[in-house]
Amino acid sequence: MRPLLLAAALSALAMPAIAAPPSDPLRTGAEAARDRALTDTTAYDFVESLTTDVGQRLAGTEASARARDWGIARLTALGFKNVHAEAFPVTAWQRGEEAAAVVSPHPQKLAILGLGGSVPTPPEGIEAEAVVFRTYDDLLAAPVGSLAGKIAIVTQPMVRTADGSGYGAANPIRRSGPSEAARRGAVAYLHRSLATGESRLPHTGALNYQADAPKIPAAALSVIDSELLEHMADRGQPIRIRLKLQSTATPSTAWTVTGEIPGSEHPEQVIIVGGHLDSWDPGTGAIDDGTGMAITVAAAHLAGAAHPPKRTIRVALFGAEEMDFSDDAFTAAHKPELANIVAVGESDSGSDRIWALALPAGAAKLGPMKTLATVLAPLSIYVSPEPSRFGGSDIGGLTMAGAPTIAFRQDASRYFDWHHSADDTLDKVDRVQLNQNVAAWAAFLYIAANTDVDLHPPAGTPSPARP
Repeated sequence: MRPLLLAAALSALAMPAIAAPPSDPLRTGAEAARDRALTDTTAYDFVESLTTDVGQRLAGTEASARARDWGIARLTALGFKNVHAEAFPVTAWQRGEEAAAVVSPHPQKLAILGLGGSVPTPPEGIEAEAVVFRTYDDLLAAPVGSLAGKIAIVTQPMVRTADGSGYGAANPIRRSGPSEAARRGAVAYLHRSLATGESRLPHTGALNYQADAPKIPAAALSVIDSELLEHMADRGQPIRIRLKLQSTATPSTAWTVTGEIPGSEHPEQVIIVGGHLDSWDPGTGAIDDGTGMAITVAAAHLAGAAHPPKRTIRVALFGAEEMDFSDDAFTAAHKPELANIVAVGESDSGSDRIWALALPAGAAKLGPMKTLATVLAPLSIYVSPEPSRFGGSDIGGLTMAGAPTIAFRQDASRYFDWHHSADDTLDKVDRVQLNQNVAAWAAFLYIAANTDVDLHPPAGTPSPARP
């Protein structure tokens, strides 16, 4: 060896070794929970059993009670503590016989689903001339009294978007359309399903009757039949439709099922996450919202698997989201513990991949949340610079009351092809994307539950508003 090389080698041996950076136990634990989730079967097993052993779960019905018992048994088997059902009153709406058809200019059956909460038609049904509006604004522009004795039909399509905002933009068509049509004299209301697919299967959903308008029967048309009626209207001939909806509505009870992983150091401090247990009746409620529950339950289970978290993690299977009953009941029951709620979050957009996380204002700058951003990066998830404003329908009341709210953003490109329809079934669940969701939620829960991070927005931050 040359003298200079020998000297350099001896010098290197004499130098003290440079110590590796100390490991970050928080990051290490969150990464371990994340990585376990990517191959774990808890979430898929959950939704497979739910759709097979329970099926559809209309709030307040016999199926709702079976779902309650199933949820209690499932959480107990996974090791959650303090598992129980919180009862609250609901109106149990159930569809009966449903049929619609064009009578003239020539007979044609129509694929429909009654809207949740719709009043029934008379037993013999309704037959009347139909007026087709290509946009919801066209309906709103119609003069009061112009639809007297007629069936109003809105055929405006919903826009497919990756973030699901197309659904929010179209929601008034279903929610408010029946009352707007009634104000103008209509005797019934039909609208193109809030859907992005090409199926002839209609998509249902809830309506909201307004106090200052008559209640008229209302249903969703399939995308295909809506387009058929547009073609008929283009011919310029009068269209007559016969509609029959034999729904019932009765006082009943629903239940939110909750379970906990108790905190070892601060059990009174609680992180609340979940999805909704109820579903519409045409399908089996796999993606709306079987997967939402599965994701958060599996994530909580994995986040607490290695050792008890310092703070309590609570999962909630909300009992009546689709008909808008869960939020008020859950808020009333848990508002007294608001000061101890560390964070709330709900998964209710199917199971396709998460691409972003929105945190409360100012939280992204906190050390533990910076660690979370590092842990989420390999999942192709970033922490949004925009703060969270809304985390889900069942936690809206707590959000408005000041509970720090998180919102994972999912790819909703496919979700509205199937939701609220007979196509909401287990085969739509992509297991790889499902587990990516679980991994993201598990990482968040691990970090939030094992630090003293305060996610409350800074004083003076404007209160969030419902979208």
